[in-house]
Amino acid sequence: MAVNSEPSDWGYSENDEEKAPLLVAAYVHPKQSQGRTSALGAVFIVVNAALGAGLLNFPAAFYMAGGVVAGVVLQMCLLIFIITGLVILAYCSQVSNESTYQEVVRAVCGKVLGVICEIAIAVYTFGTCIAFLIIIGDQLDKLISAMAHDADSAVVADWYTNRKFTITVTSVLIILPLSIPKEISFQKYASTFSVIGTWYVTVIIIIKYIWPDQEISPGIIPTSPISWTAVFNAMPTICFGFQCHVSSVPVFNSMRNATLRPWGGVVTLGMIICLFVYTGTGVCGFLTFGSMVNQDVLLSYPSKDIAVAIARAFIIISVVTSYPILHFCGRAVLEGLWLRFNGTDVDTDVVRERRRRVLYTLVWFCLTLILALTIPDIGRVISLIGGLAACFIFVFPGLCLIEAKLSEHDVRSASWHALVLYGILMVTVGIFILGQTTTNAIYSDIIHH
Repeated sequence: MAVNSEPSDWGYSENDEEKAPLLVAAYVHPKQSQGRTSALGAVFIVVNAALGAGLLNFPAAFYMAGGVVAGVVLQMCLLIFIITGLVILAYCSQVSNESTYQEVVRAVCGKVLGVICEIAIAVYTFGTCIAFLIIIGDQLDKLISAMAHDADSAVVADWYTNRKFTITVTSVLIILPLSIPKEISFQKYASTFSVIGTWYVTVIIIIKYIWPDQEISPGIIPTSPISWTAVFNAMPTICFGFQCHVSSVPVFNSMRNATLRPWGGVVTLGMIICLFVYTGTGVCGFLTFGSMVNQDVLLSYPSKDIAVAIARAFIIISVVTSYPILHFCGRAVLEGLWLRFNGTDVDTDVVRERRRRVLYTLVWFCLTLILALTIPDIGRVISLIGGLAACFIFVFPGLCLIEAKLSEHDVRSASWHALVLYGILMVTVGIFILGQTTTNAIYSDIIHH
């Protein structure tokens, strides 16, 4: 059961039989209530969960990978693991009878890995919130330049147009008040803006590639990677962009027909849609600017371009409304860890809940704001949390598959061995991506200094 939610929302029961052993619970005690989400609705939710601010970094990722061919091939290879990971999580949700990502990992892999998973979710959402604040500063800079008729000027002289001031004011006046409440019922509005914003950005980038502005002159456009290791530089962005696994488990359980066959169709269609959006943005943005592309592709366009200015406004609205949702997820995980550590029941600790919630929110908000004011661009953040996203896509689903298969007592057939080996492959790939991207990010920071 998720912290800060009503027990009835997750079909929670006081019956001790809910704690039946793995595999037994899924068949002896099936879920009593069916969800209301259709397959088409589930596709929309999965796409919405995946598409986001990472879209802005894809053109730069294609450049770092060494061109269009390298970027597209890498996406296609990773997409196989991404889709199978989503199916594995649904399977493990069935056999464990749990309805959230962290509880599935905890039930299937044990308490230690469950705690590690919760900490990883908290760190990932924290890093994403930092990226959101950086994006707000980036886009506001360009919008203010456009309104001040100071197109493409690096800095506007007035103090109230200073980047640090605009990020701080926007965060304190809008984001902080939206982050404190216990419930976030405005999620549906944030989802709508997010979808409209990402699709609009993609369309604008494609149009600007087909009919480029005369003032835009692309830099060098590589056609192949500098070295075979260079292609891995795009992995953090791809993992960050396609990561919807944490929210996939509740989506699966909300479906009318929560079984693996329709779910496989849902995630396949959803990821193909995301693939077209990310590839369209990445390819067209990369070919438009080449080596001159910015880590945030919208920063590469002239400030006075009205269509791009509207895209910036959409992204700002999307990010401002998405930050509280990410913060809510991270706060819920921290609350769960704290209550479990103290052995306190949620229902008997309501009096102190408000005090803890305000403290969590203020500390979280202040730390993300300070880091956003000191980190220069979203590429630095994505290079770090993109590796962590690989854990949610590869490592935890792979471990869940291995543990679920090992718990079976049937005859171990060839398919059983194949699934266990595939789980081991997923874990290996995930650990490689995490280690490679994190090491590369730290090394790049040292070189920059």
